[in-house]
Formats: sequence, structure tokens, C-alpha cells
Amino acid sequence: MTPVENIIERSRVAQKIFEQYTQDQVNLVVEAVAWAILEPKRNQELAELAVQDTGLGDVADKFKKNFRKTLGLVRDLSYAKTVGVISEDLQTGLTEYARPVGVVAAITPSTNPGATPINKILNALKCRNAVVVAPSPKGYSTCARLLEFVHLQLDQVHAPRDLVQMLPFPITKDSTNELMRLSDLVVATGSQVNIRAAYTCGTPAFGVGAGNVLVIIDEHADVAGAANKILQSKTFDNATSCSSENGVVICAQVYDKAIDALEAAGGLMLDASDKKRLQDVMFHDGKLTSTLTAQYPAVIAERAQLQNPKAKLAKFFMVEETGFGSSAPFSGEKLSPILAVWKATNFEVAQEILTNVYSYQGAGHSVGLHTALSGEIMEKRAAILAQNLKVAKLKIPIMTSHSKSPRRSPTTSS
Repeated sequence: MTPVENIIERSRVAQKIFEQYTQDQVNLVVEAVAWAILEPKRNQELAELAVQDTGLGDVADKFKKNFRKTLGLVRDLSYAKTVGVISEDLQTGLTEYARPVGVVAAITPSTNPGATPINKILNALKCRNAVVVAPSPKGYSTCARLLEFVHLQLDQVHAPRDLVQMLPFPITKDSTNELMRLSDLVVATGSQVNIRAAYTCGTPAFGVGAGNVLVIIDEHADVAGAANKILQSKTFDNATSCSSENGVVICAQVYDKAIDALEAAGGLMLDASDKKRLQDVMFHDGKLTSTLTAQYPAVIAERAQLQNPKAKLAKFFMVEETGFGSSAPFSGEKLSPILAVWKATNFEVAQEILTNVYSYQGAGHSVGLHTALSGEIMEKRAAILAQNLKVAKLKIPIMTSHSKSPRRSPTTSS
């Protein structure tokens, strides 16, 4: 028996016990396990370990991300019924029962080695499944420490520890592929290579790949407010979130004002020479490398040898773009505080640019719209994008009547 087969066997034994739990017992397990990362001292340790071992992101932002994503998930899961009858339609005579799938393989990336594993763990447990995490090699130590906390929490509610396991060190493609083949469901987050592997492993799979979110700033937008939100998103955890803007399409009527606002917020527009220097370091044969992933702007400036004297003081970089696809690599996901900028003659052209870029990367994810705060213009343009773009979410910032702070933001990772 291989090590992975042994893990799967233990998972199945634990899951058979767990599937007999009542809804109240399942809810208690989920709430207890969430404390593995919500407890502030544990969260801080995991955030520090994640940045230390992966070299990606920012500790303070990792702490916020771990907390917000987990708390939000627990809140949402608390309303979900996952045991027994979950719906009954007397008119049609149809009754739905929830049942676990068994053992879930959770494939997780190095960009979020704490937040993503706990998210997958909680979702699996809510549905009475066992889960085995396959972390990225860089994220192994963070995941291992997280599972130590998870097991302590499982002990608190007298649930089997083997409900939550992970692949042994070292993490290899062979062990990850074996896990996916032997499990009952694969839930994968990460590179396109990992997502394709999940979808072709022979086991039912859900995959979350590249984000590459774009936003429009149209002629009705508060450009200063839009720039501030983009700053928050583009710099949060050094842009490791898949919901972070990778590009902005600005309508010509407000293009100059928007660029001024973005620069006032801390952005720096690179000239053609520095853009090429950045591209040469960041991409290889049109494909993104990990050289600048989730790095601070000062580090990026040094590694790319940017010549603009303001580069080391910038909060994020901007590069003007006109095309899309592999010949225009900045049109793809960048996972760093670098923003591609397109100029559109009007809203219709802006929509066309988004369609073209998403045909290259980003279809199925999100789009943002900075426009009028309310009324027919906002509703009409939001409807156009929702109906015509291949995205799952359309996000529009809405301001409260009492302050300039967004009530809900299209840009900040939660």
C-alpha cells in the first residue's frame, strides 16, 4: 500500500463515522475547525509562516485575508442544510436529500497557503466529507501547521482527526495525481496546469484557475474614488487574490483625469523602455513566470532594473496596453501590483476590449464597473455587461450617503 492509499483508507474510515452526524453535530465541527485559523495568535503565526516560506505577499494582509475569508464562509455555511432532507416540493412530489461524496482532494496554491486550505476543509466538512489537502511545495509548512491546529479543534468536539489530512512531504506531482485518482471529488485552485490535471484525472472535479479581472472606468465615474479602490485591491497582499484587478479600461473622456488620479493614489505609469524591461523579466515566451509574483513594488523595480527614479517609491505600476493575447502578455493575469491600462473611445469599445481580453484569460471570473453611483445609467450599463460578458460576477462600488468609504467594493479581497 502506498502512502497515499493509506491516507485515503484512513479518510474513508473517518468519513463513515462522520456521515452519521446530525446537522447540529456537523455545524459544531465546522465552527470548531474554523477556530484553527480565526484564533488571532494562530492566524498571526500562519500569516508570518506563509510569507516566510513562500516569499509571497504581505503578513498583515494575509492575517486579514485569513480572517475575512474564513469568517465570511462560516457565516454563509451556517445557513446551509447539508444533512437529510434539504428541500421538499409537495406540488411535484420531489424530495431532495443531501449526502456526502466521500473523500475530497483539495489542491491548493502557494499564493494563499492558509486561507485556501481552510476554505476547502470547511466546505468539505459541512457536507460530511473527509478531505485530504495537497498543498503547493512552498506552502507545505503553513498547511502542516494549520492541520495541527485543525486536529486540536477536532479533538475538542471528539471528531476523528483523519477527517482532515494532507499529503506527506515532499509534495510531488505523482503523489498529487495519485490522490486525485483515488478520491471521490477533486476541488482544485491554482495554475492552469493544475486545473487541467484535475479535470483529466478521471475523478469529478471543480477547478478555479486564472482570475484576470478587469474593470471599466467610464465617463460618469468618480475617478478619484475609483483610483482609491483600485489602489486597495492592487496592493492588498501584493495582488495574490484572483479578484484583484489585472487591468483597467478607461473611457477616453476621463482618461487623463483617471491616470492622474491613479498616479495621485501611488501608481506609476511606466514608459515603453521600462515596460519592456518589466516584460522581459516577468514573462518567458509569453507565459507568466514566478519571478515577480506577489512581490513589493520596490523588489519588482530592482529585479526588473526599472530606470524611472520614482519606481522604488511607487505603490503599484501601470503599463499602457492596446492588444490582447500572448503577443500582449500584460493583458493576462499578473499576480503582482502591476496594472494594464487600455484607453477606449467609449463604453461600447470598452466592452469590446473586455470581451477580447477575456477570450484570452479571465472568462468565467469577474468584471468591475466604475460608473454613476445610481440611476438608469448604472443599471443599463451593468445589465449590458452582465448579459454579454462571460463572467460569473459583476461588481459595482456603491458609496454610502454619509461617507466616501465603499459600502461594498468590487476590488478588495474578502
